[in-house]
Amino acid sequence: MQYRLIEKTGDEVSSLGFGAMRLPLKNGKINRELARKQIYYAIDNGINFIDTAYLYGDSEKFLGEILQGEYKDKVKICTKLPAIHVRKYDDMEEFLNEQLKRLKRNYIDYYLVHSIDLKTFNRLVKKGLLEFLDNAKSEGKIKHAGFSYHGPKEEFEEVIDAYDWDVVMVQYNYFDENIQASVEGIEYAALKGMGIFVMEPLKGGILAGKMPEDAEEIFKKTDSTKSAAQWALRWVLNNRNISCVFSGMNSIEQIDENLDVADKTTPLSMTFEEMETVELVKRVMRNSLKINCSTCGYCMPCPQGVNIPECLKIYNEKYLFGHKGFVNTSLIDYYQYVGGVMGKEGNAGLCNGCGKCLRKCPQKLDIIFELEKVKKEFEMPGFKYILPVAKYVGIPIYKYIIKILNR
Repeated sequence: MQYRLIEKTGDEVSSLGFGAMRLPLKNGKINRELARKQIYYAIDNGINFIDTAYLYGDSEKFLGEILQGEYKDKVKICTKLPAIHVRKYDDMEEFLNEQLKRLKRNYIDYYLVHSIDLKTFNRLVKKGLLEFLDNAKSEGKIKHAGFSYHGPKEEFEEVIDAYDWDVVMVQYNYFDENIQASVEGIEYAALKGMGIFVMEPLKGGILAGKMPEDAEEIFKKTDSTKSAAQWALRWVLNNRNISCVFSGMNSIEQIDENLDVADKTTPLSMTFEEMETVELVKRVMRNSLKINCSTCGYCMPCPQGVNIPECLKIYNEKYLFGHKGFVNTSLIDYYQYVGGVMGKEGNAGLCNGCGKCLRKCPQKLDIIFELEKVKKEFEMPGFKYILPVAKYVGIPIYKYIIKILNR
């Protein structure tokens, strides 16, 4: 494992960190046994930094339970103040105290203001945010302060200059390199000596696993031994300004793959040919990806029960992988995973346009508009009548019937 120095804090952190937002689940809750084994395995193999947040369900409490004894001293914890829920100064103190109890720690190594843009930051400043951070530091409750950014790149430097921040967390991958903080913003923060943490290096899995055929061919032509995930992670770690990349890993195989990349990728180690390869793949992805959703789930839960991330994911996959015709894998997935054939209904047609999801979206997507596109794509006339039939006969028979209809 390679370690990178954060100039302002003096800490050496593993270039690969463990993102604890998407821990493995069982019956809708964290699979504690499996997640514990994975996190211990990651730590035993050199990872010394774990990222979580108040809003990540039961993640903080779970980490507090398992990171005790020898494992407590082996890792640094990064967690976040839920900015969206702060209404007054006292809220900030209450959240921090609750998080310390959840994590079973006397202090938090890196405390970030969660998912802000300039407007949100200014609102929090009026509530006393900067005084709160100063006081929390002086009281020893937090060691270092920062923020995770989800605003336009034009406002990033203004937030950076507004306080003596130690670190910042940004969304950064080869598809999104010039949105939000942008390459220039990252360089600006680095010049101030700030640590720079990366979220969504694989864009919620879109840049890993199966890729459009054209993209796979481009990668294979340059190096057939590397997976799409390895290419994406190497690209991020190649940036000399990045301190740590947080990856949400759900299996020992994923951890091993990412550890191998982190161990072998030093800053500025990618060749010109490799960088050109990634650029070509990015063009293919831009032409295919219709909705710039990272499936982070911040928009959930929906009051109407719409499974927003899954709806947008299925829509994207249709165009990424060229599923065509009346019957295609995406249509079957839509009925199966959000139509209610194999579980709870969460289809796009349930949306009533309430707009509660809009202010939560880090990508600033017009979710109502996007869901309308999904509805138009998959919920053909008679959808509400076809759905009960599909539920009754089950997916296997349903697949067979619509296969015949498609001939």
